[in-house]
Amino acid sequence: MKEPKKLVLLITYDNWGYNQYIADALQDKSYDVMHIDFHSFKYKYPGIAHKTLNFFTKNLGIINLKHVYYNEVILSKLNDIKSIDTAIYIKADFLSKQTIEAINAKSKKSVLIISDSINRYPKTKNILSLFDKVFSFEKKDCKKYNLSFKTNFIYKTADTIQTKFKYKVFNISSYDNRFPIIKKIAETLYTMNVKSKIIIFSKKENTEPYLEFSKSPLTISEINNFLDESEIMLDVSRSRQQGLSFRVFESLGLRKKLITTNKDIVNYDFYNPENILVIEDIENITIPEIFINTPYREVPKNILHKYLIENWVEDLVN
Repeated sequence: MKEPKKLVLLITYDNWGYNQYIADALQDKSYDVMHIDFHSFKYKYPGIAHKTLNFFTKNLGIINLKHVYYNEVILSKLNDIKSIDTAIYIKADFLSKQTIEAINAKSKKSVLIISDSINRYPKTKNILSLFDKVFSFEKKDCKKYNLSFKTNFIYKTADTIQTKFKYKVFNISSYDNRFPIIKKIAETLYTMNVKSKIIIFSKKENTEPYLEFSKSPLTISEINNFLDESEIMLDVSRSRQQGLSFRVFESLGLRKKLITTNKDIVNYDFYNPENILVIEDIENITIPEIFINTPYREVPKNILHKYLIENWVEDLVN
């Protein structure tokens, strides 16, 4: 008699769509995967009074009606589920301790993945003890809170190195405290006559010739098209961020050079100064033309192997 597939529950706030790659990789390994993406939940305030009240209560740290709704819907989706082999959470700081405990009571194993600094999302500290294993992208958090270190993953690969491109440098970012840095780098590339595609999600108006503002998010498919059309990727890390972003792993998988502000990247096994340019001083940006114009150097396959999504998911379920 054929054994039933093991059930993996993946609970994420998948605002960019990258976590679906985790679900797909697990399904490819013959797990039965239930992916609950609570970013897709649509909450409607009962009235303007509730919306106004929620504005004050969430900022005071009392209650967030949207988060209450997320918890209720998630639990309702699991009413008929009796047993879960592994429950994997990403962005669990949105969830209450009661919700996590109720789900974990049905789960043989619980795993939390923290993809950002705990300083940025301090509520995460309150739930660390609820999980059997906690992975973090941030080395300093792993040391401070005794967590297991894990990087981001490669979800898209290229079989060959491209030679023809529409753009030299590509970046896509939200409008946040990184914007002044992105703007400086974009301006530097512009003065070097380097053709770039640098997109910022913002409702603001843009007057600079070296930036594009988009009022609505792009799909992963649209982003992937720009990745394919670009020779070099630009990665600007958040303030005090040490963990590596998806831009880094997209560049690895697609065999593209990278310009980054993340200084810790030099400590990784795939680092090669011929492929990766680290901007050390944002006030004095230097981008050598030899870096821009020389070809990409292959990274050994045995190094790339562990970052591929199909291998990356292994220690989540084993």
